[in-house]
Amino acid sequence: MEDNIGLGSPEEMEHLAFKRFSDGKIKDGLKLLLRAAKGYEGGGMKEDAARLYKYLGLLLVRKIGSVEKARPSLLKSAYIYLDLIDSELAKPEVDIDLLDEYCTNVLEIFLTLRDERNLVKYAEEFTTIYEDLAEAYKDNADVSMAVKAYEIAYIYYRIIGNEEGYRRISETMITLYGQLAEEKLERGDVEKAADAFYRLATFIHAIFGYDIHFIEMMDTAAKNYEKAGKLAYSSGDLPRTTSLLVKAQYAYLLAKNMSRAKLIGINTVKMLNQIVKSYRSMGDEENASKKLVELSEALIGVGKIEEGFQAYRKALEALTGLEPKTRIRLAVLKKFAAERSDAEVLEKIELVEYYLSRGKKSRALDIAEKALTGLSDVERILELLHRAEGLYE
Repeated sequence: MEDNIGLGSPEEMEHLAFKRFSDGKIKDGLKLLLRAAKGYEGGGMKEDAARLYKYLGLLLVRKIGSVEKARPSLLKSAYIYLDLIDSELAKPEVDIDLLDEYCTNVLEIFLTLRDERNLVKYAEEFTTIYEDLAEAYKDNADVSMAVKAYEIAYIYYRIIGNEEGYRRISETMITLYGQLAEEKLERGDVEKAADAFYRLATFIHAIFGYDIHFIEMMDTAAKNYEKAGKLAYSSGDLPRTTSLLVKAQYAYLLAKNMSRAKLIGINTVKMLNQIVKSYRSMGDEENASKKLVELSEALIGVGKIEEGFQAYRKALEALTGLEPKTRIRLAVLKKFAAERSDAEVLEKIELVEYYLSRGKKSRALDIAEKALTGLSDVERILELLHRAEGLYE
């Protein structure tokens, strides 16, 4: 801790480091970040130390373009996260979300380092941990927690391309999500049932591809989203109605029921225009902008791409953050996947939705952007999208 004399606490050094970055003093900022990370580590603040060592490594990759120079910091972070994983597993009650955060950071580090051996090694270890946890939850009849644990294991298998592993888990998930969907329907929770059918379709796709089995289940999800939307409308909740109908629109699209998707989309666009106008008349620009994102999604779904990006551009006047950017890219990807029955794009959509649902917005956006740029014949759409985000200004 002697290195920190005169500079204050690790928190103060971290704050000062970012100030140096904003002043353009990159080298000074990097030195301060390293000292802050060491300060956190020396003080037993392992999570902060791991976070900062990882950030420092990724910053070196971005700013200098050298994976080798970033390697020491990234490896330091990975091994601290591995210690945190061991500590979490030793607890009587494991926080599977926190554990997932630690595990994901380790895998992301070895992905960045292009260390295939350690990536596969730790991904396989983590899948075993989560499958064991899932089995324990299932034995205790805790279906929702079992599903959560299995889904994490599924994603890890997907990351390393272990087809046997993710297909095996998919078979289990089809059974569990089928149970959840039926339970939700019996309780009259149509929206949650629709969510379960949508996820069920995802795991059917993992086994059968973009075929009739997937299409039929996605159509079931769409019908339930539509029914939930009608129930919300009958209770006078228009904002919730449109959110559910946009979900129905895209589920119908993926189910290749293009006529139903278009009809719902057109009607939803009309409702959204009214809602945006109402919010603005009340001076509620934040909620107006949130509904403009939905309007953009609905317009893209019916093929009005340019109008959709215009609505998106207006939304960004009041909204910040990564979620709107990710959602608009998802809308384009879903339309593309549906029109071309593209199973590979559907896999990317599944990953984006998973990370978005887990609050990992940066990872979700990165996958969505790479998936879009990897498509053929979308140069014009990408230009319109980036122009809406102010890239060319």
